[in-house]
Amino acid sequence: MLGVCYYPEHWPEDLWREDARRMAELGITYVRIGEFSWSLIEPEEGRFDWAWLDRAVEVLGSHGLKIVMGTPTATPPKWLIDRNPNILPVDASGQVRGFGSRRHYSFSSKTYWAESRRIVEAFARHYGRNEAVAGWQTDNEYGCHNTVLSWGAEDLAAFHSWLRRRYQTPDALNDAWGNVFWSQEVRSFDEIALPNLAVTETNPAARLDFRRFASEQVADYDRMQVEILRKHSPGRFITHNFMGFFREFDHWAFDHLDLASWDSYPLGFVEQFPFSEAERERWALTSHPDIAAFHHDLYRGVGRGRFWVMEQQPGPVNWASWNPVPHPGMVRLWTWEAFAHGAEVVSYFRWRQAPFAQEQMHAGLNRPDRTLSPGGKEATQVARELESRGPLPDTQQAPVALVFDYEAAWITDIQPQGRDFSYGELAFRWYEGLRRLGLDIDIVPPGQPLQGYRAVVVPSLPHISEAALAAFQATEAPILFGPRSGSKTRHFAIPPELPPGPLQALLPLKVIQVASLRPGLSAAVRGKVQGSAERWREWVETALEPVARFSDGSPSLVEYGNRFYLAAWPAADLLRSTCQLVLGERAGLALSDLPEHIRLRRRGDVLFAFNYGPEAWSDAAGRIADGATVAPYDWVSSG
Repeated sequence: MLGVCYYPEHWPEDLWREDARRMAELGITYVRIGEFSWSLIEPEEGRFDWAWLDRAVEVLGSHGLKIVMGTPTATPPKWLIDRNPNILPVDASGQVRGFGSRRHYSFSSKTYWAESRRIVEAFARHYGRNEAVAGWQTDNEYGCHNTVLSWGAEDLAAFHSWLRRRYQTPDALNDAWGNVFWSQEVRSFDEIALPNLAVTETNPAARLDFRRFASEQVADYDRMQVEILRKHSPGRFITHNFMGFFREFDHWAFDHLDLASWDSYPLGFVEQFPFSEAERERWALTSHPDIAAFHHDLYRGVGRGRFWVMEQQPGPVNWASWNPVPHPGMVRLWTWEAFAHGAEVVSYFRWRQAPFAQEQMHAGLNRPDRTLSPGGKEATQVARELESRGPLPDTQQAPVALVFDYEAAWITDIQPQGRDFSYGELAFRWYEGLRRLGLDIDIVPPGQPLQGYRAVVVPSLPHISEAALAAFQATEAPILFGPRSGSKTRHFAIPPELPPGPLQALLPLKVIQVASLRPGLSAAVRGKVQGSAERWREWVETALEPVARFSDGSPSLVEYGNRFYLAAWPAADLLRSTCQLVLGERAGLALSDLPEHIRLRRRGDVLFAFNYGPEAWSDAAGRIADGATVAPYDWVSSG
């Protein structure tokens, strides 16, 4: 089904009925409202004005539209900030981040927790049993604008409390953090400072714990809202709209939601991701073929099989470094690709482009003059196609699991050792390599049972938990581990047995030294797999005969009992060769050789093909509609 984000407070009330009628006629089923409405609902403390939103809910509901009501906690009103300035977050330089935009609160503020409970309960009591309200969205885009971490007095006090619960005594903390180094021992938890504003690098173990603490704060804050909504609004689903390429908190901790949703802006993410300039130019008008797909698979995992796209880019956005118009056909293609990956609803942002304020350059399904935009016309086409096609089959478990870990991102951010070592980029490139081979992928957290998968890939997993190790030991599928796996203990130390630490139970080898490779340097790999390593390589000590070696003779790929360790950041050629060995020869998966602009995705017994390029593609293998040709910027399916 299709949805749209709507802001009745932005428009004269005499437009609401026309808007609702046109939404229904277009084929919209769900409408998200309310997530930025606090200042109008409660213009001053304790005085609520529900009348305008009641009328909007009635208008939308009377046209058969189902409402997703947003809790308004992403934008605390000015009167609340003036009365309680301690709510405001503090940046890493100690500067208070003031009122005037959004997300101006610290997750550690006890005052804001209390105010959030109060306003969420008011919303839940007022709309919780309204027949037009089908579900809830908590807050909006947790962490957007670098707001997971805050560095104020309340954050420090909350961190102290978190550390006391975790370590019990200062001596235990000193030992875990290695505080003997540089004379950093503390005699009490109150002596601990936040890991910022120091002369040089602060203790990496402290930084990792601060990231864990902050991540738990976000999840606990969301859980608080969900508990209130469940109490007062039974029978409605609850979700949160996560973001793309965002790793500042652990999304796997949100298992209290009914489903995950995310905000898909494929062109904007081209500018955010560290692509080469050639890649940026190549995908400027279409997006890279794996950007949206990666997040569909990630959030399908976070939602335990259920996800929505809560905000789908319908045209140019306003927030990237450059904001081009999508190539004709791409809004339709992105929508169908989401459905191919299992999305239940694709909801466009937004119904009509706002002619004022910060997002006035962001397109909607309608132009400011109330006529359909090009993206709106493509959404209309999708609605007609959905109506004629009927329901799609359920998604099924993919043959390949990719283990994705947020702590891995934090660990490698804290000490990258090479300026261009990015866990997020490494995981994405591995996903891209798998998709170029025509494979479907499930993205899973470390420790999830792996039964039923034909192969498992782990781009990097520095800390190997007991649960993760047990899951790896329990599967008979081939597993491919990438660089830096098992390289850190829970407290950010080198394992006493050396990396890969606990993985030595699966792979009898030791990593004895590592090197980061600056741009322009590479290391050739030869053997049963071939290609080159870039950015990172490791020296491995093992009695095993390597599958492949670096040019200096050091092992680059080691196999033991269907477990593989790749001691490098693989360039595309090495990654492809390695995947062909592990997933093709060892796992017995059928692999394709897809052009860079073509991707396949299976949903049940339906096979989709998506063309992100300017050249038509013919399926010579006959998998799709007897070898159908996929036109540029278009898609076809097998049924």
